[in-house]
Amino acid sequence: MPTPLSKTPSPEHHCPSPPYRVEQIRDFYAWANEQAALLRERRFDAADLANIIEEIETLGRGEMRELVSRIRVLLLQLLKWQYQPNFQGPSWRTSIVIQRHKISEHLTESPSLRSRLVEAISRAYHLARSEAAMETGLADQTFRPVCPWSFEQMMTEDFWPGEAS
Repeated sequence: MPTPLSKTPSPEHHCPSPPYRVEQIRDFYAWANEQAALLRERRFDAADLANIIEEIETLGRGEMRELVSRIRVLLLQLLKWQYQPNFQGPSWRTSIVIQRHKISEHLTESPSLRSRLVEAISRAYHLARSEAAMETGLADQTFRPVCPWSFEQMMTEDFWPGEAS
């Protein structure tokens, strides 16, 4: 069985930039608990502050990534709903409803992300538009170059886009 150090952690999953402590890579859970205890005891000189800061920033970026990802899924389903009305079904409806709930929940848990909604929607729509073209077989140009819906509109529970105009 390989040791924890023999596995190469992905850059997005707790692989700190040098300098880092071996303990942080070998057992992230133990390192995190040790650092939390040091901070609680106000032993800042013993804490791995550089990597703690990096981990906190990584957590923040992860929150934004999750928001973009959930908005992307919602937009993808709304685009397919609009442009492929003959394929509308319970699974698409369920996906739309679930994503609306998850986005709302995420923004309740991290309300400061509301200030980044314009950016998140722009990033998500760019991805959703490409994905919708691939999934539907329609040309990229079929879909508007910018998101056709406001955040409030896409989150409204009785909003179901009609036929493409």
